[in-house]
Amino acid sequence: MSQLQVKLPTDTWVNATWDKYLQAIAEPSYETARGYYYNGRMRLEMSALGNPHSRDHLIVIHAVCLFAGLNGIDFDGHDNCTYRKAGDQEAQPDASFYVGANAEIVPWDATIIDLDTYPPPDLVIEVAYSSLADDKGEKRLLYESMGVREYWIIDVQNVQVIAFEIQNRGSRRIDRSQVLPGLDMAVLEEAFRRSRKTNHGKVSAWLLSQFQA
Repeated sequence: MSQLQVKLPTDTWVNATWDKYLQAIAEPSYETARGYYYNGRMRLEMSALGNPHSRDHLIVIHAVCLFAGLNGIDFDGHDNCTYRKAGDQEAQPDASFYVGANAEIVPWDATIIDLDTYPPPDLVIEVAYSSLADDKGEKRLLYESMGVREYWIIDVQNVQVIAFEIQNRGSRRIDRSQVLPGLDMAVLEEAFRRSRKTNHGKVSAWLLSQFQA
């Protein structure tokens, strides 16, 4: 077992060079970890995601795809994709989307998306069960710096969507998406509330009724 495997903390931000970060994510012990790098620090997330996280993760992706499809909005969705600005930034959000003019900008065979070659995604989503403070804090700063247009945090335990519009390396709270015009956060929150009591088929049917109204 390497010294890195013995000593490296997870699920927290630690000071690290870019090279040390790359070494860490290449370790077999961390092959299932999600990696983040920002401002000379790295975070490897190893927390078990579990049923509540996975269910809300599915619903928010389904809701975005359903809304965009019904409204004729071009988009390209990514689940746990890696975005990298070599030597400076890296993120692996729960979900992310290129929308509109950017929907076909990243080729299908791209693996890690190089932010020196392609723009950042228009919408980034983090599903927070045990990572809420970090998602609202350091990760928000990372996505502001990265230049995404919109950032949503799904607060699983409080059944809340915390959404931000990002401009000029800063963010402000919003109740309605700017990237997906007409999509209210209140509708998503109601879908999550319904999912606590019924199955995804019924939640999907309810979302469809709301989006077609």
